[in-house]
Amino acid sequence: MPERGSPALRRRRLGVELRRLRENLHMTGDEASERLGWSTAKISRIENAKTLASQADVEALGELYRAGETLLRQLVALRHDAAQKGWWERYRSSVPDDYITLIGMEAEATVIRNWEPQVVPGLLQTEEYVRSVAWANQHASQVPPSWLQDRVEIRMTRQRTLLLAPDPLTHVSVLHESVLRNQYGDASVMREQLAYLIEVSRLEHVEMRILPQRVPPPVSTGAFLHLAFPDFQDVVYVESLPGGQFVEDPETVYAYERAFGYLVERALDETASQELIKKTIDYWSE
Repeated sequence: MPERGSPALRRRRLGVELRRLRENLHMTGDEASERLGWSTAKISRIENAKTLASQADVEALGELYRAGETLLRQLVALRHDAAQKGWWERYRSSVPDDYITLIGMEAEATVIRNWEPQVVPGLLQTEEYVRSVAWANQHASQVPPSWLQDRVEIRMTRQRTLLLAPDPLTHVSVLHESVLRNQYGDASVMREQLAYLIEVSRLEHVEMRILPQRVPPPVSTGAFLHLAFPDFQDVVYVESLPGGQFVEDPETVYAYERAFGYLVERALDETASQELIKKTIDYWSE
């Protein structure tokens, strides 16, 4: 099973740490680039994780920023980790760049909060449900059929790595009740999927709630994921037809966090949510 951990996020951490060291000296990017004989754009690309600094670059920046021997070793080690490739990189040709970035961020997250008004959250889907959703979305997204299997494999690997591994993340989700009745595949696919929701919701690190049909959604937003990290600022991923968008502005991220809190408050508790899912399985058995 692939291990958790994201080179992409470690590249971001490296950039953030180098910027912090520079700003602690009240040094501008222009001043740093002038002292090193680099372009200002190079400093910016490294700090914003647009490019990965070489080890020589990290050592030069560490020396300029007076990092000290211990911190410099940590920066070099972080750079080494950032140069590795995640398991998802082999799928880069068949999925959008924003999705690849999301997978990399998930690998470092400790908590994911997910609001889903239309489909079962990706990390809670069965393989047949994944396949049915992929086929249903093919015409709208114009995904070549040859890529569909890759997307199924990615979804299932994400689930095994993030939820079923020895060091799982915490997954908290709110689903609109209509998700339970939106048909993907035949009735047997839906029964299997709903039964799996009950099973996976019993895991200690999974919390799942249903927002009843009778309750107007307290927020008007499409699906989104709020990712929390142990030593990096939270990020929100907003899903849309053309492709996902990342929200990193702290004030906006906090607005999404509050929105998710409202959804949790209006949703059924975990026990009542499981009972509603069980009743909906009967609907798919008729």
